[in-house]
Amino acid sequence: MRIPTFIVSAALLMLLVSVAASAHALLDRADPRVGSTVTEVPRQVSLSFTQKLEAAFSTMEVTDAAGQRVDEGTPHIEGNVMSVPLRTIPPGIYRVKWRVFSVDMHTTEGAFSFEVRQ
Repeated sequence: MRIPTFIVSAALLMLLVSVAASAHALLDRADPRVGSTVTEVPRQVSLSFTQKLEAAFSTMEVTDAAGQRVDEGTPHIEGNVMSVPLRTIPPGIYRVKWRVFSVDMHTTEGAFSFEVRQ
């Protein structure tokens, strides 16, 4: 029994599309959580992604409402987790902006806010 070439081609194309769609490092969880309000001042922001990250090409910054950075600089990356320590911050709304390059050579980026309320 011969399988028509177009069926094999279609099946391979669907497989490639599904692999390509899942081949990006997506934000899996964040601490503080995306959009959360916390009552305890965080000492760091930690982001977990769905794939391992390439440290040399991945960045994160945390800014206050005025756009001033409140993080301590270069994030630490271990596997699929990126974290950056924070300076002592007062209550307010903070924005986390990240850009990551995964080991499979795809770049993703995003941003979210959290609030510190005491």
